[in-house]
Amino acid sequence: MITLRHHVLTIVAVFLALAAGIVLGGGPLSDVGATVATSRSDTDAPPAEDRSGTDYTESFVSTLGPSVVADRLAERSVALVTVPGADEQVVTALAGQVEAAGGTVSARYDLTEDIVDPGQKSLVDTLGSQLLTQQADGDVAPDASTYDRAGQLLGLAIATKEPEGQEVNGKARAVLDAVTGAGLVAGPHEVPQRSPLVLVVLGTDAGDEGSDAILAGLAQGLGAQALGVVVAGTTQDGRSGQLTRFRADPATAGVATLDGVDTVAGRIATTLLLQRSLSTQGGAFGAAGADGPVPLG
Repeated sequence: MITLRHHVLTIVAVFLALAAGIVLGGGPLSDVGATVATSRSDTDAPPAEDRSGTDYTESFVSTLGPSVVADRLAERSVALVTVPGADEQVVTALAGQVEAAGGTVSARYDLTEDIVDPGQKSLVDTLGSQLLTQQADGDVAPDASTYDRAGQLLGLAIATKEPEGQEVNGKARAVLDAVTGAGLVAGPHEVPQRSPLVLVVLGTDAGDEGSDAILAGLAQGLGAQALGVVVAGTTQDGRSGQLTRFRADPATAGVATLDGVDTVAGRIATTLLLQRSLSTQGGAFGAAGADGPVPLG
């Protein structure tokens, strides 16, 4: 039997797709705009941008969103990881969506320029080797690559595969102290719990293969320690940015992705994808996601 929630989610999916179409110029207003433009003379002043359709869609999704995400993450926590250049307003809004869904953000961890800089690989590799021997023997794959190992170590400190989360033990605290002390991650000194879910918010696209490999390795490593990992970016990221290249890497298939977090619709979809990641890993969602604009079910 089709439930009310399924109806609501279907309506939201339709409006998410409509929002993506309007933003990308592929929605129902695109043909009208082209017809009007061709009917004007070259000397006419360009018409003011008509945002009524986009504004209405965003308003609709904002109004309906709280009822859709309510209790989706009840009694669950999320570790928030940001890549250098992540938009602060977007990060704050995503954290708010987690709370609106009944969840908590256990802590925020900001990756620094050093950990994503290919020129600092020697530092990352040396520290990773030391921590593997001193703190993480048996918890991190000994044959992992430099950045996969770094991601696993970070995951050991901030994440868990237990759905209810776990307390931070001495080993996790030692690893986190080491990576923050080395200037690779900026995070709080005291963290109450390791989380089953990790949300990675993309930042500035470095636009080179070295940074792509670093991001893929870190995310893959986090995925080895967490119950679910979601990598989220803007609409542009999913269209032709770093998230597009991330999705094309077969090694990242087990990490869920979503583009469009610069929109209300995308942030709501991110919350639904976090819930999905508690039981199902992977999937590409959002304005350019191969699996649809939003995970349903």
